[in-house]
Amino acid sequence: MTEANGETQGQGEAQNAGSQVRMSVLAQFIRDMSFENVVAQKGLQGGDVQPDVQVAVSLDARKRPADHQYEVTHKFRVTSKNKANGDTLFLLELDYGGIFHVEGVPDEQLHPFLLIECPRLLFPFVRRIISDITRDGGFPPLNIDAVDYLALYRQELARRAQAQTAEATPVQ
Repeated sequence: MTEANGETQGQGEAQNAGSQVRMSVLAQFIRDMSFENVVAQKGLQGGDVQPDVQVAVSLDARKRPADHQYEVTHKFRVTSKNKANGDTLFLLELDYGGIFHVEGVPDEQLHPFLLIECPRLLFPFVRRIISDITRDGGFPPLNIDAVDYLALYRQELARRAQAQTAEATPVQ
C-alpha cells in the first residue's frame, strides 16, 4: 500500500513539475533610440529652468518563429519641458526589447504574462539607460519611477473594450 501511495505521489509531483512556469531571458537589446537636447540645439539659456518630465510607456509582444519564444518591446517617450514657459528641454525615445523563452503558462494567461512579467524583468535596464542618456546628454540623470505594468495592462484592456463598444454601437 505504501508503494502505491509513493507511486501516486511521485506521479503527482511529476505532473506539477510539467506544468511549472519556466521563463528565461535569451537576449535584451535597444531596437531604437533617439535623444534630442533642444536646449543645446536652439542655444537657449539655462536661466530659470523648472523641468516638467512626462513619461509615456507602451508595450508590444509577439510570438517568434522558434517554439516558446516571444519578443517583448517597451517603448518609452520621455519629454522634459520648462514649467515656466513650456519650452521643450529634451526628448528621449527608447524602444527596448527582450527575447524570452516561456513554457508552462496556460494560453489564457500568456498575454498578461508577456505584458506584465516580462517587462518587469527588463525595467531596471531601461531605467539605467534613460539615466545614462540624460546625464550624457547634458542634464541631471533622470531616474524614472517604477512602472506599474499591471495597471498599464488593465488600462489597455479597458481602452480596447471601449473601442469595441464604440464600433458595435450603430451610428444614427
